[in-house]
Amino acid sequence: MSANLNTALPLEYQTEQNRMNILGFWIFLGAEIILFATLFATYSVLSTRFAGGPTQNDLFEIKGVMTETILLLTSSFTCGLAIYEMHRGNKKGLLTWMIITLLLGAGFVGLEINEFITYVHEGATMQTSAFLSSFFVLLGTHGLHVSMGIGWAVMVMIQIVKRGLTPVTARKAFIIGLYWHFLDVVWIFIFTFVYLKGMVS
Repeated sequence: MSANLNTALPLEYQTEQNRMNILGFWIFLGAEIILFATLFATYSVLSTRFAGGPTQNDLFEIKGVMTETILLLTSSFTCGLAIYEMHRGNKKGLLTWMIITLLLGAGFVGLEINEFITYVHEGATMQTSAFLSSFFVLLGTHGLHVSMGIGWAVMVMIQIVKRGLTPVTARKAFIIGLYWHFLDVVWIFIFTFVYLKGMVS
């Protein structure tokens, strides 16, 4: 009975250890939510303290921000397709969609780095004002998380290539998917409360 129940579950949930690991990762994401909530609260308090430096309207451009947003949200969709293919037992489909996901993520990181470089060349650095300090810390933390997610996913993909789809590799891929979707949700808040709010204020 128990064996039949386990085989009816998705591959990543078929062992007790996997289920505990996934639960542990949800708890980790709870800690990440607290981290980003703190950064958002700090930015909210400091976002009007310009110290004579540039404001959001001086810096933000909707075209670049929209491109970053489209890349990251599309990567969330392709990540979902990767996990869907994993549930179908299609290793090639999983790897293909995951590669596309990571390429989109890398494009997002590249655009964000270019955005930061542009701001610095315009004299908008972390030392310029409290607004810019909180802005760079919030977006830099998110960008670092995306970069770490790319590296982490590459290592998991190498394991899948070598070992195939097993309960362990499936669990790792599933957790990567959870992490990636979490970062996309954080970006939606950044896009809304940092960029859009900054451009209309």
